[in-house]
This record gives sequence, structure tokens and C-alpha cells, in this order.
Amino acid sequence: MAYVLHEQRGKTRLITLNNPDRLNALSTRLLHEFEFILQDAINDPDTEAMVITGAGRAFCAGDDLKDFDWTNVSSASVRSHIQDIQRVTHLIMGCDKPVIGAIHGYAVGGGFEWLLNCDMVVAADSLIAFFPELKWGFFVTGGVTYLLPKAIGHQKSMELFLLGERQDAGTLHRLGLVNWVVREGQHVEKAIEVANRITEKSSRPAVAQMKKTINSELGQKLWHAIQLEQNATIEAFMRPETKEIVKTFVDKGK
Repeated sequence: MAYVLHEQRGKTRLITLNNPDRLNALSTRLLHEFEFILQDAINDPDTEAMVITGAGRAFCAGDDLKDFDWTNVSSASVRSHIQDIQRVTHLIMGCDKPVIGAIHGYAVGGGFEWLLNCDMVVAADSLIAFFPELKWGFFVTGGVTYLLPKAIGHQKSMELFLLGERQDAGTLHRLGLVNWVVREGQHVEKAIEVANRITEKSSRPAVAQMKKTINSELGQKLWHAIQLEQNATIEAFMRPETKEIVKTFVDKGK
């Protein structure tokens, strides 16, 4: 079974995370397939926009703790895992093609980060997003320590990071973190509609230049934040108390 599916819808590539039994959690295999297909869509001259979504009842439930080998954890293995996640951020934000999120169900941890990496987001009314990392003793990635305060301000960002409370689609819309909220089941078609409107009404070179110009303003600050997040995550993963929390969680089979 492919953990990431893709199909062409006109000039738009629909990319679907496809491990619904694990709520599309971030396993090594899913990350590698996602990166490969994103890069393929970026290189494809017939693809002018991308829509990313998730199969089943979630977009992405964050790290797959059962996939990670906690018995042989090392700084090198943690760094490799975080770099896999952050390469997806680089591809989504660094490419010159618009990426539309079609997000439903749970968007947790890394799933929430990828939501924030998208250029625009269509949310189903089932969306629940939050950052559980600090509760677990982990740390966030995806450049969100820079992106989120820039979008919603320092105090509200600290609330989302430090309390880790669940945010619904309506709240995220009011905060300006999603563009549209639609009924569950309509989010993918709405996102494809938005992508098609872009490809039909705007010239490809102009869209590419717009994304390049906007993201150049993020520039070094974003990539510096990503590096700091990587270092903080490695430090967090290596703490004995963090390993014990995760071991207890995995042993319970949750």
C-alpha cells in the first residue's frame, strides 16, 4: 500500500496522505513518500498548483510514536527524523507553485505545522488542530516558532504553544490561519476549485514570482527558526523523562 497517493486534476496535483489506520501519522515511510511526490509535482511542468489532504478521519496526527525506535534513540536518529519533516516544509514553502491545504479531522503537531506551511487552507468543519509537543516534552518544527507569531501575534502564539489546547475550524478561521471553512466532505473539492481558479486566472510566471517574493521576505529568519527548532527537538527527544513518557504511552497501545 502506498502511504501517499497522487492524481492529476487538470493543472492541479492532488496529494493524499494515505495511512488512515494510523491517522496519517509521521512515519519514516510516509515522510519519504510525501517528499518524493512533492518534489515530483514541483518538477512537473504540467502541474501548476498542489492540493494536500489526508485519507480517513484525519489530515495528520503528528509523529507516529510507535514507528520510532525508542530503544536505540540517538541524536543522529532524531536529527534524521526531524530533517525528514523539515524537508517537507522546505518543499511546500520554498517551491514556486501554490500549495492549498484541504484539511479535515485531526491536524496535530506536525500536521498543524504543515497546515501553517500551506499558502492557503480550506478547512472542513471537523478540523481540530493543536500542538501537544510541550506536554510530551518535545518541541515544534516546521518553522512555526517564526510563522505563527508573525501571523497571529506573540501572546496568542504562546497560548497555542504552551497550553496545547484544541482549536476548531471556526477559531482558526477567526485567527486568519485558514481561508475557508466548509462542511466535512467538501474540503477537497473546494481546495481543487481554489487551485483551478489560480491556474486559470493568473499567469504561471506571475504566480511563481509572487510566491518567491513573499517567501523571500521570510528568508533567513524562517530558516534560522527551523534550525533552532531542530536543535531544540533533538535536545528534548534525548531527555530521559521524555523517553519514559513515550515508552509508557506506547506500552499502553494508545
